[in-house]
Amino acid sequence: MLTTKTLSIAEAKILIEGARLKSEEMGIPMCIAVCDTAGHLISFDRMDGGKISSISIAIDKAFTAACARKPTQVYGNLCQPGQPTFGIHITNGGHFCIIGGGLPVTADGEIVGGIGISSGTAIEDVEVADAALAYFHAESGVTA
Repeated sequence: MLTTKTLSIAEAKILIEGARLKSEEMGIPMCIAVCDTAGHLISFDRMDGGKISSISIAIDKAFTAACARKPTQVYGNLCQPGQPTFGIHITNGGHFCIIGGGLPVTADGEIVGGIGISSGTAIEDVEVADAALAYFHAESGVTA
């Protein structure tokens, strides 16, 4: 039997708070999703002004980061025609996201979930996701 660590709702809220703080600092209202290791949504927040179209994108970024165990931006280049994972973005019922802003969440070297950020540019989304992870590790005392 396997035992898997995953994020709690309280830990998901810490990630959302870290993302919200960075988003406010940048002046970009974001959609923020946190999922468990299986890619199921734990918590979601759309800041006032967050794009409606970014709701599902943030959720898909969190899903991809947790399930594929890699940052979503890694797949942007790998899924181009002629590349090893071409077409991956249409798998998993279309939920596999190749746009930057989704990151795996780790605790003690183990992936315990994923976070997805959307409403800015891909670079801004990654910046907010990185800040959320740093905030999470600082506030929870859990090492990456």
